[in-house]
Amino acid sequence: METSIDTDMASAAGSSAASAAGSSAASPNKQSRESFDKHAPPVTLIIFGASGDLTARKILPSINSLVERSALSDEFTVVGVARTPMDDIGFQKLALECVPNYSSEWEKVVSRFRYITGEYDDLSTFSNLKTLLDEIDTTCGTQGNRLFYLATLPSMFAEVADQLARVNLNKPGTGGTFSRLVIEKPFGRDLQSALALNKELHSCFQESQIYRIDHYLGKETVQNVLALRFSNAIFEPVWNRSYVDHIQVTVAESIGVEHRGGFYETAGALRDIVQNHVMQVLGLVLMEPPAQVDGQSIRDEKVKLLHSVEIMEPDRVDSLVVRGQYDRGWLQGNQVASYREEDGVDPNSNTETYVAMKMMVDNWRWAGVPIYIRTGKRLHNRVTEVALQFKRVPHLAFADRLSRELTPNYIVLKIQPEEGISVRFGAKVPGQAFKVKTVSMDFSYGDAFSGETPDAYERLILDAMVGDPTLFIRADEVAQSWSIVDPILENWADEYSAPVALYPAGSWGPTEADLLIERDQRRWLVL
Repeated sequence: METSIDTDMASAAGSSAASAAGSSAASPNKQSRESFDKHAPPVTLIIFGASGDLTARKILPSINSLVERSALSDEFTVVGVARTPMDDIGFQKLALECVPNYSSEWEKVVSRFRYITGEYDDLSTFSNLKTLLDEIDTTCGTQGNRLFYLATLPSMFAEVADQLARVNLNKPGTGGTFSRLVIEKPFGRDLQSALALNKELHSCFQESQIYRIDHYLGKETVQNVLALRFSNAIFEPVWNRSYVDHIQVTVAESIGVEHRGGFYETAGALRDIVQNHVMQVLGLVLMEPPAQVDGQSIRDEKVKLLHSVEIMEPDRVDSLVVRGQYDRGWLQGNQVASYREEDGVDPNSNTETYVAMKMMVDNWRWAGVPIYIRTGKRLHNRVTEVALQFKRVPHLAFADRLSRELTPNYIVLKIQPEEGISVRFGAKVPGQAFKVKTVSMDFSYGDAFSGETPDAYERLILDAMVGDPTLFIRADEVAQSWSIVDPILENWADEYSAPVALYPAGSWGPTEADLLIERDQRRWLVL
């Protein structure tokens, strides 16, 4: 970026030297981490799929971070449940191995962890779990509060919920105040399956007990959209069709499908990214001001916005949506394989690894403002941004030769890899001539605020423990998101739909995506 905003805030302090595992010293990051305002009550976290990748890579490290931030009760503990044979000691060892340079405090917390081996369709697994949870309430003081985290295959969500209800674990234990269910995406494969899953879950748990997690909503920049829009008089007045020309959403990944070819063949980029991440972010960026900043008000406004998104007729999909798939190419100096050459992928696959689309929102604030979305794998860079391009000034008094480097104004919300906000505007170039060009003022979370920014999973797990549903997805949100993408899926299921467009790995996608936006005399933002 060309220019940076100065800030009076101190820059983040360097982390202290890591202590040896199991030492009596305090956590190595304790001084650089700020405590959360929220504090969890006594609770047992029960992780289904405890031996899996998500538990090791995200859930357990996030729990350790919450321990370091003093956000958990002294009575907190974890029970792992999975089909993989393991005992308490084995699970405790796994929890320690997930955290490099762990502290003595983490070692103390982990010493209380328990584990149950069992099948998810076997009622005895859940009977044993209930007995263990009652025991933990007595020995650890968890007071009957339970948070069930389903880090399993989506096909097991309804089964696990049903088995929990069969042994009354859908209710708090003796003296407890809550029993909650956290569910990972994907939530259904289409509208029909999502509605069916909601019905099955609601037969076992109330909607207020269900926390559908999308880690994008836990990112600082995504949440900061609310602060940016609704606490600044300079932004909200221009956040509408009168000033905004169009909106671009980019979710780009440089990696391929890695070792998930089999999964991706059943999902694709539309289901994996657009239906959930993109729709949730757009809900916050485009929604009306909530009456209050609380879970119900914010989610009400997001649902209202999603209901305003124009639903495509299936026969218009080919002109409004591009599906692409990465071919062989070069990325960071290395030649990489095509999608069809990945393990677990059909050599003749038409599964999309890239989607570009144009959407419209039919409401007072955004009528006539197109929204362009692009997401894909094996793209040039890893970057997630939402950019609002503003309309050009009605009359530019400078000669063309003096303003050739002037582009439209933008507000860019940077979600990853670096979280922040960029404002792009015109400024005079030093010199005798009155030459103008576009410059940027950039706000970075890492530079502006001391302390380490919490991981999205840290925030969301803590919110589920304290019962704050603001950043979780409600049943009607899920259904409406699927209603928006279902016509696209219906079109692609037709053998006469437009073929998948190939693009070389390391590029920014297929040329068809450029044509999609250029037909409207616009261009993708250069990243």
